[in-house]
Amino acid sequence: MLLWVLILSLYGGAVVVFGRELRETLSARVLAVQGMIGAAFLGFLLFTSNPFLRLYPAPPEGTELNPLLQDPGLVFHPPMLYLGYVGFSMAFAFAVAALIEGRVDAGWARWVRPWVLAAWVCLTVGITMGSLWAYYELGWGGFWFWDPVENASLMPWLMGTALLHSSLVLERRGALISWTILLAILTFSLSLVGTFLVRSGVLTSVHAFAVDPQRGVYILGIISVTTASALGLYAWRAPAMRSGALFQPLSREGGITLNNLFLLTLTATVFLGTFYPVFMEVLHGDTISVGPPWYQMTFLPLSCPLLVLVAVGPLLNWKRDQWGAVAKRLRWPLAAGAAALVVAVVLMGLGKAFSAIGFAVGVWLIAGSLVPVARRWRKEGTFTASALRLVRATPRLTWAVALAHAGLGALAIGVSGVSAWSSSSVLMMVPGQSTTLAGQTITLQSVQPVTGGNFSAVEAHFAVGRGGSAYALTAQRRFYPSSQTQTTEAGIHSTLLGNTFIAIGEQRADGAITVRLWSHALIGWIWGGGLMMAGGGVLSLADRRYRLGAASRISAPATDPQTAPISA
Repeated sequence: MLLWVLILSLYGGAVVVFGRELRETLSARVLAVQGMIGAAFLGFLLFTSNPFLRLYPAPPEGTELNPLLQDPGLVFHPPMLYLGYVGFSMAFAFAVAALIEGRVDAGWARWVRPWVLAAWVCLTVGITMGSLWAYYELGWGGFWFWDPVENASLMPWLMGTALLHSSLVLERRGALISWTILLAILTFSLSLVGTFLVRSGVLTSVHAFAVDPQRGVYILGIISVTTASALGLYAWRAPAMRSGALFQPLSREGGITLNNLFLLTLTATVFLGTFYPVFMEVLHGDTISVGPPWYQMTFLPLSCPLLVLVAVGPLLNWKRDQWGAVAKRLRWPLAAGAAALVVAVVLMGLGKAFSAIGFAVGVWLIAGSLVPVARRWRKEGTFTASALRLVRATPRLTWAVALAHAGLGALAIGVSGVSAWSSSSVLMMVPGQSTTLAGQTITLQSVQPVTGGNFSAVEAHFAVGRGGSAYALTAQRRFYPSSQTQTTEAGIHSTLLGNTFIAIGEQRADGAITVRLWSHALIGWIWGGGLMMAGGGVLSLADRRYRLGAASRISAPATDPQTAPISA
């Protein structure tokens, strides 16, 4: 929470440094809202979770940092998540300040969108790094478990994605004013929900930091007061903030609006799955759990039409468009997606039709992301202009949209590949024993004890061969005596087509050891796609429009009446 307050203070300071051209009234109100949020969390630190309290009597030997947190990946994952969570407080502060003033326009959207974009980029990187860390450090061979706290990061990401696109419509066309304000409020509220989940103890999670009800009640109070006051202000002011910008259903504004509705539905689905056990326990006293099957039946089917729309949106014209013209622009992505669907059905079989559809949608997204760039190059004169000039002349925002949407396509391909082509095996092995998995021969060569700086471990060495090629993998089962905990260090071999993953468990007295083997097809595309999306956000932030402030007020120089021009 010290990190939370520090980041909140840094964002407030950044408003002062980079927002010097903001209207003084808007800047003052934004900083006031940020200050009130900061005061609330400082109160949380002082009254319920004071980090400066001393433990008395002092233990002769501490229990060290949680072994799971000693991995270098944890240097980046939590700070990036917090930069995202807390970053959405800027959108919230701008929204409340605009509601107080009763004034929202394209200039407001132009100021708030970089803050939303920066928070979204950080949250994207944080979620991606967390998924990668869980994959190689926890030893369970998965990348997403639908844990309540994982969901707590996904919900503001989904809502923030909707806010990012909605603010673009407001900036470019002056439309969706009330909707953008509402999304800004709800996105930060969902960020606070994540803070509540890991500290209240209402849900069981491997990410929980504390189970103190007092902390949970305090944060629940912050959420209630913050959200209720903002929504009350919204109900009072929003009816007067009507946009005069009209658009047809078949337009880029219409596509983004439909995109927002899907994102909102997905967020509601995750929220219901996360908190349904709490509702049931409060209402009926029943203890239930909602796991991956629920999300596979609800979240994934809703995601497919959204992914299809993502490729269509950038190809639509603002204000209005024609069906025939849109179909013409989509002919190459449609052809690529159809071909990918046929190939995927042949390779995966009809029994995995949903994975085949996901694979085809990923190809469709990547092909669709290239069309806006190709259309721009065609206007520039593809056959007469040099490729280098075309690349340099293309705005960074165009590249950013293409990279982010292609990254989403790569992620879809990775998820589809893992669900369709992955295989696993769990068995007891002794040194010298071999087994086969996904066409590879895996031999356990030796098992030996090793000692690290603060742990002891059982280390297993494997030889993995396919055809004429071979490589070695090492896996460990570590024991930390100070904290009396065990961790798994998996052996992973990564290629563009997938990973070979080996983890070991307990060793029996006869020398046999539990070995868990996985072959994960295309799993690296998931994290590569996530980083591509974040890279698209960074490129968008680097666009020239976001580096230019509002025009400065310069006093007109005094003129000599004798030399001043006479106006008619």
